[in-house]
Amino acid sequence: MKKATKLNQIEEAERYLANAVEILKTKGGNGVPGYYSDAKYVKMACNTAWNGILVALDEKVPAHSKVKRKSVDTYKQYLTTKNKKVLNDFVSSYNYLHLLGGYDGDLNKKTAQTGLELAQNIIDWCRKN
Repeated sequence: MKKATKLNQIEEAERYLANAVEILKTKGGNGVPGYYSDAKYVKMACNTAWNGILVALDEKVPAHSKVKRKSVDTYKQYLTTKNKKVLNDFVSSYNYLHLLGGYDGDLNKKTAQTGLELAQNIIDWCRKN
């Protein structure tokens, strides 16, 4: 199997993010103003965006040889040495996308939007560095 290049990883991460936006737009529904109406699709979209962040970072963050899956702490340790702003964006996106959106299905549109903006910041940083 051919190893993915940095550009392919970023394109894939962008595709994840675009899919998340599309899910929210077409399936999130409109509840009361400022809120989505369907937690199932909010969860799906936020998890998709979160995975896009991980795809973008996977090319950069070294894996431990014995462990196949990287932990959140592995990403945080890497970013601690590289860029504190991106580290802060990563921690916040974990909270907004993974926990509030992905687990809790928070229907507040600002929660999802903030998470998507943080995801874009991280993907942009990965593209440049």
